[in-house]
Amino acid sequence: MADDAKYRVRIPDADFFKGLIPCQAACPVHTDAGRYVQLIAQGQFEQAYLTASSPNPFASVCGRVCAAPCEDRCRRGLVDKPVSIRALKGFICELYGPEAPKPLAKDASAIASEPGNKVSWHLPMLTESRKQADRGKKVAVIGAGPAGLSCAHDLAVMGYKPTVFEASNTIGGMMVLGIPEFRLNRDLLQREIHTIIDLGVEIKLTTPLTREFGINELRQQGFEAVFLAVGTQQGRDVQVEGSNLDGIVKAVDFLLNVNRGYKITMGRRVVVIGGGFVAFDAARAALRTRGDSPVADTESTLHTALDAARAARRAGVEEVRIVSLESFAEMPVLRSQQGQEEFEEAQREGILFQPQRGMRRFIGEGGRVKAIELIGVTRTYDDNGRFAPVYDPQIHETIAAELAILAIGQRADFSFLKPENGVALTPQGTVEIDADTLATSSPGIFAGGDAAFGPRNLIEAVANGKHAARSIDNYLRGKSAISHTQIFFRKLPTRDYRMPEAYEKLPREAPRTLPLDRRTGISQVELNYSAEEARTQAERCLSCHIQTIYDAEKCILCNRCVDVCPNQCLKLVPVEDLGLENTSLALVRDHYGLDGATQLQSAMIKDESDCIRCGLCAIRCPTDAMTMEVFFYEEHEAVTAGN
Repeated sequence: MADDAKYRVRIPDADFFKGLIPCQAACPVHTDAGRYVQLIAQGQFEQAYLTASSPNPFASVCGRVCAAPCEDRCRRGLVDKPVSIRALKGFICELYGPEAPKPLAKDASAIASEPGNKVSWHLPMLTESRKQADRGKKVAVIGAGPAGLSCAHDLAVMGYKPTVFEASNTIGGMMVLGIPEFRLNRDLLQREIHTIIDLGVEIKLTTPLTREFGINELRQQGFEAVFLAVGTQQGRDVQVEGSNLDGIVKAVDFLLNVNRGYKITMGRRVVVIGGGFVAFDAARAALRTRGDSPVADTESTLHTALDAARAARRAGVEEVRIVSLESFAEMPVLRSQQGQEEFEEAQREGILFQPQRGMRRFIGEGGRVKAIELIGVTRTYDDNGRFAPVYDPQIHETIAAELAILAIGQRADFSFLKPENGVALTPQGTVEIDADTLATSSPGIFAGGDAAFGPRNLIEAVANGKHAARSIDNYLRGKSAISHTQIFFRKLPTRDYRMPEAYEKLPREAPRTLPLDRRTGISQVELNYSAEEARTQAERCLSCHIQTIYDAEKCILCNRCVDVCPNQCLKLVPVEDLGLENTSLALVRDHYGLDGATQLQSAMIKDESDCIRCGLCAIRCPTDAMTMEVFFYEEHEAVTAGN
């Protein structure tokens, strides 16, 4: 490729077209998000649900609390703001998911018939390639959180009967013990969990792995494969003066107690230390928590701001403050669209923010924390993005706190592992795995979720569980899967091609939320869209599945498509200005059957990032050289049973 080329371009191939659907590429389970959004815009709600739920056993849960990496990659975000993909999933799940009055069964054949992008672990693909009769091989899943249950789900779909061992007396892991109920309705969660159990998954509660009952004992019971998905339910300690005072709790312990309904001593002022989603959950839960408080009389709360007071009076808390090392620009939760909206809701509820501050020491009185001394922070990460806070001792202040909640990280408990198990750990205290298979250093033992990667978001844990299930199936069969991808294009009639009216001007509108004065301890704050609202929001989608396909042999170089393009995506340029990234002009010449004497003079190039799929180029073209076509693909696997 010439270094002095004016335009660096790529000849479209299968990977190129797959990459043009960034929401699906960004989703850890590769949900065809754009497709179900487009189906919602067309009013095809039932099919939209099947598309959304096909790769995800926790579609309803993710419709409420997913971090939505799909939205952060949504191409509409380059225009104004991304499509509200997560909330639209919540809308169709409320209509047809397990929580619906009449749930819709996930029919693999119905999903398979829908033109859309399907990867190998989407339900119809998984059923097609890996479904077996009861294979008689026992698989143990350790941990009934999102990673463990997702692994068990896919194993059951394949024909296995996995057994899930859970240390607590509750199914769902941190979905039920860590996420506050005002964000995730417990009835909805339990209904989705029971759809997994109904596949034949056995759950053994209050059965933790210990030094006495561990990996060796599972093998003795006939389990031929084990998936470690124990989660990170231990908060990290902080090594500063006064950290042993009463009234200092880890966020994970605080949320566990809140979600189990235990009474907590709160006080007037609560300080949450951290800048991630756990810190936000802890802070917003603190506003709602009924606890023992020496200042919970009615009169003492009448002087606070109206909105915050209505929430705080229920808890006896006057002030909840989040203190973070990071600036607002660095804060993890603000790096996503979902996080920004969470931040706005926290502000509406009266939560205060104090960025760029670190802990110097805790100050106590009578053995209990009463204040925190803070130090300034000039930066949190170095030039390579590594955590390396730089403190400024010239900036220091002291803030009152009767409860300090530490949301500074979590870790897993691997005390059940013995040297003879052969499971290696990393220096960071996670299980060492093969990134391609999630296999550990011990044959037949796999690990994922927080146990292998440290704290991660819900949808990443689900993806790990599904990944592990396929690797376990390969291991037990003694074979690897061979996959191939089928590519499809379907031409749309140019005469009838239309995008929704004024779609490029529609603003993003988040779902309505519960009024502040009705936000009790368990009331779900975010409400779902109405059907009309959902269709309007879905119409904002730029339909990345639809591609402009150019046929050079029909082109008469009239330049009409270039002239009519509203975003100036198209250019007709001299060939010598091109720098080809993935091929050569000689191969292009061969593709068109041109001999060496024939000169390639012009090329049509397109900037995909700016295209809004308006179709004006195709409509204006007099020769049908430019067409609008729907692109989709399917990944098929072939798995041969082992000996």
